[in-house]
Formats: sequence, C-alpha cells, structure tokens
Amino acid sequence: MGILEQILFNTSSGPNYRLDEQENHVRQTPPVTLIAYYLPQFHPIPQNDAWWGKGFTEWTNVTKAVPRFKGHYQPRLPGELGFYDLRNKDVIARQAELARSYGVGGFCFHYYWFDGDRLLETPLNIFLQNPDIDIKFCINWANENWTRRWSGDDKQILKAQRYSPESDAAFARSLEPLFRDPRYIRIDGRPLMLVYRPGLLPDASETVARWREHFAAIGENPYIVMAQMDDGDDPRLYGMDAAAGFPPHRVGWTATFIPSETLERFDAAYHANVVAYEAMIEASLNHRPTGYKLFPGVCPSWDNEARRPGKGSCFAGASPRLYEDWLTGACRAVLTDAQTRDERIVFINAWNEWGEGAYLEPDRHYGYAYLVATANALRRVENQRDNEGAIEGAKGASNRNSVKQRIRRRARRMAGVIADTLEGAARFLRF
Repeated sequence: MGILEQILFNTSSGPNYRLDEQENHVRQTPPVTLIAYYLPQFHPIPQNDAWWGKGFTEWTNVTKAVPRFKGHYQPRLPGELGFYDLRNKDVIARQAELARSYGVGGFCFHYYWFDGDRLLETPLNIFLQNPDIDIKFCINWANENWTRRWSGDDKQILKAQRYSPESDAAFARSLEPLFRDPRYIRIDGRPLMLVYRPGLLPDASETVARWREHFAAIGENPYIVMAQMDDGDDPRLYGMDAAAGFPPHRVGWTATFIPSETLERFDAAYHANVVAYEAMIEASLNHRPTGYKLFPGVCPSWDNEARRPGKGSCFAGASPRLYEDWLTGACRAVLTDAQTRDERIVFINAWNEWGEGAYLEPDRHYGYAYLVATANALRRVENQRDNEGAIEGAKGASNRNSVKQRIRRRARRMAGVIADTLEGAARFLRF
C-alpha cells in the first residue's frame, strides 16, 4: 500500500463504520456521568489571525495532515457535522444532541482566561445565551501560556498568563455567571471546576484558598479538580478535592516507543513517538491511587500529527472496540470507588480534539462508531449491575482484569499495533 492508497482508505468508510441509528442511542439515565473535554477553537479570532494567518481555526491544522507510515490514520476528516464554525448556535445544539443520544452527560469547556482577557469565548457565550441547548457543562481553566509550540518553539510566548491575588479574585468573579446556570455540573451541590496545570501557579494552594474564601461569601463551595498531567498527580498538594484523568498524559508516556525505523514509513524523515494504544489502556486501568480521589479518564484515540507534522506523538492501533473496553473498565472502577452518586464521573478526552486525533464526533472513516462504542460501554456496565445487583470491590477488580485480558487477547490478534487497520485496508483494496 502506498501513501495514495492509504489516504483513500482513511477518507472512505472503513470496516468498522457505523451509522447513526436509533437503536444505538442510550434510552435511560446512565449509571456513570461521562464528561467530554470540549475544544472551542473552531472559529476565527483576531489573535489567531495575527499569530497563524488569516482565517486560522483548528481545521487549518486538521486538513494538512497526511499518513506518515503504513496503517497511519491520517488525515481525519469530519462526517455529519462537517468543517463546522462554532459561531453557529445550531452546530453547538447538534453537538449537544449527539452527545446526549449516546450517553455523554456533559461538556467540559476549555476556558482560556488570561488575567481578565478571554480568548475563544464565543462558543461558551453562545451556549450560555441559549438555555435550550440541553446538556450540562463545566469548565477547565487552560492556564498555560500560549506559545508557538505547534511550530516547535515553546519559548516564544504569544499570550502570557499573569498571576496575582487580584487576578485570583477576578477569575473567581468570572465564574459566577457560569455557576448560576442551571446546567452547570455540580457534585453534591458543589459546582465542578477544573484547573489544567496547577503546578504553573506561583502557589496553587494559596490561590485555591482565595477562591474558596471568595465563593464562600456568596454561598458556594466549588468542587475543585486538577487535570492529571505528567508534572503532578496529587490534588491534595494544592488544596484541591480530586484529580481527573486527561490521557494520554500521566498514563500514555510510560510505554516503550515503537522505533520509527521499524515502521513502513512513507516519509523517511518521520521520527515521531509511536506507542501502542493498548499499552496506554493497560497503564490507565492499573492506575488506581488510594490516597486521593481520581476520576478516571479515557481517550478514543490520540495522534497530534496535524499539529506537529512528522514529529508529534501517535498511539497506534486504536479502535472503537478497544476504546469501548477501556471506557467499560473505567466506568466499573468509578462505580466501585465513588462515595456518592454524583462522584460517578469518567472524563473523556475529548469530544472534538480533531488536531490531536481525540474526538467522539462522527468522521468519514468510522462514522458514528466511537459514539456507538460509548453507548455500548454504558449498557455493558448497566447490564452487569442488573445481573449482579451491586458491584463490590472484589468484583470490580475482577471485572477490570477481565477487560485487560480481553484487550491483551485482541492486541495479540492484531499482529502488530496497526494490523487492525492494515487488515481492513487489504480488504478494501481487494474489493
């Protein structure tokens, strides 16, 4: 198979393609709340025009990706929703409808707030202005500097974060209207808020204390969660309530990279980090800290070739069924560990991170397969609960092990980390 055949295969309906069929929709309240991270960078803004070129959106990156080796799933092109613009209320409403239909309970909007300045705020503002968009939501403060990292320059800062006690108070005030929205996600009455990189704050525990003091004065006590990145695990270090999985971070980089020279490369200069997707699943299901609360995280797939051409990272061998097994295991774990109904939460990275190959939205190759897999995982968990009556800790461990065993068996049958894709490609080409 050459690069042209690979592109043709990737942009056509594949062997795992699924339609949007009513029988695949979730009909009852799921046993676990699934919250999908939501990227708002699908509309032009003046800052991106200046930094990356007129009309830049995330689609600019997505459409320039190409496969770098045999079996590499690039480019990734959208299905039903097309190359959408998030200034369109109807697009956001349809996203919410699709998410709910397949069991996703809420969106976690990445919240770009820079000492009073907000970027990419339009989609969230449209959401807030339209209470008929029927899905719950929360925010994740993306508190990193914006740099030219995509072009390989981490040191050139485009938009800097600046921290101070006054900025902490201003940030808290910016969240008050969000917390008042009846769709805002709460855990036992407390509004859920995430912080992407608390380790970047000068003193995160002091910032959190100031937030708590501010919100206490208006009768709120936020449930503050850190995204579990590679530079920190324990939320207690920052005075936070819990951590949230954000794979591939923390669980994805521990596996051995597949040497690029062992791949059947279309590009001899390709030297990205390639890891087996099933190795990330294994690491994630084994990551069960006991000293603090962790909401598990999963991702449908991950490959940032679109953002870092030829030198990014790719988790090869992802498939809807492997993702379904991972999500099933994560849901069973949280049912075992959660102390209250509201704490039965699993995070999904992501709803629409197209530039990182991490999305649930329908695409041309898989159609609605990842959404169907999401609904299937919830049904598997619910069916098990119906059969067993209750999930006990020992059973939960056994179930997780059975999920991992199925993953190992399936991985062995793949005849390499990308054989699933290659087998489908061969059938396609013979046809």
